[in-house]
Amino acid sequence: MERPDDRTASVLRFATELVAWVATPWALSRYSWLLAVLSVVVLIGLPALLSTPGDKAHVIIPVPGWGTILLVLLQLVAAVISAWLVWPTWAAVLVSVLAAVTLVTERLRWRWLIAG
Repeated sequence: MERPDDRTASVLRFATELVAWVATPWALSRYSWLLAVLSVVVLIGLPALLSTPGDKAHVIIPVPGWGTILLVLLQLVAAVISAWLVWPTWAAVLVSVLAAVTLVTERLRWRWLIAG
């Protein structure tokens, strides 16, 4: 099975990741600066280290497709929950819609990752 064209999904996924990278440490900083820093390490570091061969050009630590899917789900959940905790309602609604649209556009890539 050939890797699907996921340019639109990639843009939406990256936008959601940016929200997670900003909102999650912001939300956790209320409780602990250490948790805030740890969240950045997890949300940015894990996907940088762990990837499915064929999904990225450079793979440091290979993981099966379901591992990559779990990392994306982590980003989506972190973005939505954190947005609701620290941002105004209208912004949290927009982030929730962005995450939902990202889920829909990721379907082809996720099928490919599972089949891989």
